[in-house]
Amino acid sequence: MLDQLERLLLHPRTTRMPSLAVYGDSGMGKSMIVETFRDGHALSFDPRSGTAHTRLLVVEMAGRPGERRLYAQILAALGAPHSPRATIVDLEQTTVRLLRAVGVQVLIIDEVHNILAGAWREQRVVLNTLRYLSNELKLSLVCFGIAEAREAINGDIQLARRFDVLTLPRWSADEEFEQFVLAIIRNLPLRRPSVLTARALRRILQVTGGVTAWVFRLLNDLAVAAIESGAEEITDAAVEAWRSVSEEEPAFQ
Repeated sequence: MLDQLERLLLHPRTTRMPSLAVYGDSGMGKSMIVETFRDGHALSFDPRSGTAHTRLLVVEMAGRPGERRLYAQILAALGAPHSPRATIVDLEQTTVRLLRAVGVQVLIIDEVHNILAGAWREQRVVLNTLRYLSNELKLSLVCFGIAEAREAINGDIQLARRFDVLTLPRWSADEEFEQFVLAIIRNLPLRRPSVLTARALRRILQVTGGVTAWVFRLLNDLAVAAIESGAEEITDAAVEAWRSVSEEEPAFQ
């Protein structure tokens, strides 16, 4: 996944830049991917020239969508203040000028499914704005969201055709899931090694619904309990006995 994002950063600027849409259930690690990628490409500042530079900008689509809000969110991500009285034209010109000045090549839109919170016309305006920015600045768009985000992006056929689609499926009972669980356990602050059987792994998959966030939650809970009890390891019995204490239960699927 990160390799695909890196390739977008290295892609030469062309008339029609490649873009990527990443869909997945809530809790499948989309935000973690965004944060990891952003941390590797932080905004840099050259004190000699007095200019900032970054090839990557992340914007979270929050609230009711609209052209003004989108431009304001991009400017906020750039750390650029703007007047609340500014016209749409002013916001557009300022946004384009600054994105070009800092060298942004990949614009990540997180929580893109929030487009659907707006009326049909508002959705079209936001999608048209994203397409305009991609065309004008020759930048790639990367949109992260839950499955409903596909409906939002497909609302603009010309924009949708630019996107390669990547789906983050829930974990299933295979070797990849086993290696994922073992990797988490190895990084837990336990003094004794934890050895889990295939039965325990199936139990973890069952109670978490294969959702990444819940797998982390379960194993962290078990690690805390193991430290507090002095066991210093996660056992099959502990996995079998685990029950969520949160009001938000994992999906049992």
